Amino acid sequence: MYARRRPTTMKKSTTACCPPADPTPPVPADEGEANERLAALAKAIAHPARIAILRLLVRHEGCIVGDLVDELPLAQSTVSQHLKQLKQAGLIRGEVDGPRVCYCIEPGMVALFKALVEAL
Repeated sequence: MYARRRPTTMKKSTTACCPPADPTPPVPADEGEANERLAALAKAIAHPARIAILRLLVRHEGCIVGDLVDELPLAQSTVSQHLKQLKQAGLIRGEVDGPRVCYCIEPGMVALFKALVEAL
């Protein structure tokens, strides 16, 4: 569904463009809190474009927004909106590097999401 517009032009990051990862948050002991946390994370990834963005970020260990736009059949403003939702959920982190913004996966939150799903 989200085929590339052109051949892959993204370069694998040779230097970390994002700050160090946050520690993995603990799985909430309270079932109600765990349900809320899982629902919020599931909502954040409940769009094929956001899944595609996460896959690209995992594959390339961080990306500049322009690189993501080149890879996805979406307008830059749409990609930015999806990035905003993923960042608000804590699944990605971004670092401003001059005129560029580099996004990376937040591995601790991905691990938390996996743990919450496994606890179902």
